Amino acid sequence: MNDKKEVTYLELFLTFFKINAFTFGGGYTIVPVIMDEFIRKKNVIEEDEMFDIVALAQSGPGAMAISTTILVGYKIKGPLGAIISTLASVLPCIMIISVISIFYQTFKTNFYVQSALLGISGVISAVLFITTFNMGKNAMKDYPIFSCILMFMSFVLGMFTNINTGVIIVSLGIIGLITFTVFKEGVIK
Repeated sequence: MNDKKEVTYLELFLTFFKINAFTFGGGYTIVPVIMDEFIRKKNVIEEDEMFDIVALAQSGPGAMAISTTILVGYKIKGPLGAIISTLASVLPCIMIISVISIFYQTFKTNFYVQSALLGISGVISAVLFITTFNMGKNAMKDYPIFSCILMFMSFVLGMFTNINTGVIIVSLGIIGLITFTVFKEGVIK
């Protein structure tokens, strides 16, 4: 895309600082906010690129929100962008946790704080559902039958057997890898 806008380091820092200061719920709740900022508002990342970044962030160690931030920063501004994005993502968390730790006893028993956290948990559930739905819709775009079979298999194996979830994920990943590399563009479409 030729009409991509250039983002400064300061703008990158402020954007991630704002996102992480005001978004509750972790990685999957931050992803749609990051997508909205960098795909729709700033027009610096394509939607398919963002889904690739999210998939890569999920596969790495650590918090998904931080991994996504690092990868987006790197995609936009290279190694320095990744460092700046990481700092911008970690600072609000450190500041908020520091304040909460100072006033923990007051927050723990405060009716309004408890009510706000309860309300936020409902919103987080809705955002997680929407994010999961959009990611699933994107994953099923090219090979809907194959994707449905893999999702159904993972659900059945996870729900009705004692097989470790990690083993299920790795096994289905290998099945997908074999299907799309050995059989050149898949068998089921």
